[in-house]
Amino acid sequence: MTNQAILALEDGHTFTGVSFGHRGDAGGEVVFNTSMTGYQEVLTDPSYAGQIVVMTYPLIGNYGTNDEDVESGRPQVRGFVVKENSAVYSSWRASESLDAYLRRFQIPGIAGIDTRRLVRHIRETGAQRGFLLSRPEGTAEQAIAAARSLPLMEGCDLATGVSCATSYLWPEAKDPQFKVVAYDFGIKRNILRLLAGHRCEVRVVSAVTPAEDVLSMKPDGVFLSNGPGDPEPLAYAIDNIRRLLGRVPVFGICLGHQLLGLALGGKTYKLKFGHRGGNQPVKNLIRKKIEITAHNHGFAVDPESLKEREIQITHINLNDQTLEGFRHRRWPVFSVQYHPEASPGPHDSLYLFDDFADLMRQHQES
Repeated sequence: MTNQAILALEDGHTFTGVSFGHRGDAGGEVVFNTSMTGYQEVLTDPSYAGQIVVMTYPLIGNYGTNDEDVESGRPQVRGFVVKENSAVYSSWRASESLDAYLRRFQIPGIAGIDTRRLVRHIRETGAQRGFLLSRPEGTAEQAIAAARSLPLMEGCDLATGVSCATSYLWPEAKDPQFKVVAYDFGIKRNILRLLAGHRCEVRVVSAVTPAEDVLSMKPDGVFLSNGPGDPEPLAYAIDNIRRLLGRVPVFGICLGHQLLGLALGGKTYKLKFGHRGGNQPVKNLIRKKIEITAHNHGFAVDPESLKEREIQITHINLNDQTLEGFRHRRWPVFSVQYHPEASPGPHDSLYLFDDFADLMRQHQES
């Protein structure tokens, strides 16, 4: 059939389905997301740069797409995998179908495969390189060979590829009380909306901006954003963060959390298949409460590598006991691995933006 598509993994497993979106080929690390809604936010999250995303919820596309539910200027995924791509969409906010949206941004998709089997395989074997082939003359053997020829994500700097080229001022601040400089390692727009909603004037700067340039802006706080890939190759960012510590309040999430851990002398490691979705249970060890949280990461900070006399563990994942948050015992510095801004996901952790505002207020008064 002319609209056949093949998804091949580097270990030789293949899945044959129907092509939708852009009729082209794509390669990347194959990962899965467990969110039931929010597929447009998933597509446009820069943390997915270099990846082919599988949605575990079986029906995707039923409410279409719009110009508002985006976390960046365009889709960031390499490819999109669903069980069923809804042929009909219905929402008063929708402007076009998922299929048309992916075609517009040249993102290939595949539907009609057994996503349960694919996800179980990834859980058992770990995230793998994969290749999505939608040319009618393509073969499974070609797709497997293409998957095996892809570069590994470990050791690659993906943040500079999604960071802003020049700094800019986020326009939504009203009656600002705090001046925040946000490092863009792949920042999501809802983070900027929430910072602005907490009376922050936010200046977004590129991933490679020197710490001295940030301090010259006289910020009340520095935010370290989410982003894609392996944190260890980002030596420039780790060095800049070290030069900021103890001088200004710092709040990091996701990749920013991992970079902060490295800057404090810790180590990171790659998870078998990562955490991606809107239903991860996290225990706040300080407040003695459980939060249901949104995640999108494939690496984690090793808690054993952090110095207990300097670092207090604040959050742990209840599924696998991985480190989800910490704060410095002396400096106004804290971070979480998950996404308190959600989009998509629950809002259990929005209080973290209040905590950041409190730290900046204390810094102003000191």
